[in-house]
Amino acid sequence: MSRLHLHRAGRRRPGVPVLILLHGWSCHGGFFAPQLEELGGLTEVIAPDLPGHGKTADAVTPSIEAGADALAAMMQQEGIAEAVLVGWSMGALVAWSMIERHGSDRLSTLVVEDMAPRVINGPDWTLGTLNGLDGPRNAVFLKAIESQWPLLAPATARRSFALDARKELVEFAEREMRKASPPLLAAMWRSLTTQDFRPLTPRIDVPVVLARGARSQLYSLAAAEWQAAHLPRARIETFAQSGHSPHLEEASRFNDMLVGLIERRGRAQGAANA
Repeated sequence: MSRLHLHRAGRRRPGVPVLILLHGWSCHGGFFAPQLEELGGLTEVIAPDLPGHGKTADAVTPSIEAGADALAAMMQQEGIAEAVLVGWSMGALVAWSMIERHGSDRLSTLVVEDMAPRVINGPDWTLGTLNGLDGPRNAVFLKAIESQWPLLAPATARRSFALDARKELVEFAEREMRKASPPLLAAMWRSLTTQDFRPLTPRIDVPVVLARGARSQLYSLAAAEWQAAHLPRARIETFAQSGHSPHLEEASRFNDMLVGLIERRGRAQGAANA
């Protein structure tokens, strides 16, 4: 049995890839409710709680690498031979780490939702977070996570959406984020801010959709363009009304995009087997 707690919907169908959804930092798999509710009629949908988050908590070491290993183990245990994998924010780091450590043989498509391959800015990289987070500022933030998380959660929730996002979305995010464990959050933040997947990017051999929010408060269009220029097979999908969370802010359009990816792969698989 997977050590990751899994939110699930739908059932597996022959020749149709499974949809796996990886959430962002301070969130959990339930943040993909619109996808779990709407896409289960098409295929099996799985949204794990990643290490340090939700009901997985400390059952898995709170690090990006441990999350990647646990994801690969879950896919093997579940017999998932082909998946559309969505990595939202921190979830993209887990997806990249899994590809780096275990390969991409089980993936048909990767969706990177509003994320850069490196979070921290520095002399050789200015496409991390838009607020210019660098090493010294990150050290201060790490200390604040453990000691002041109830005060940080509201701002974290607001920055997860466009500035004029629907009130109920921000309130939901803040309520759920407050439940997170500060020590585990700090451990995962420490891990995610050490990651640098720029060297991996040109080696990713599956199609990649860079799903970005045009009104993101966290990452720029330039970060998506850098990835598109360095990935062998990539396209940018822009969600004009969204901030950092298109799957929640424009859920219907985001779901339509996923349906297209799943059905296109299913048709290709059917043609190959004909």
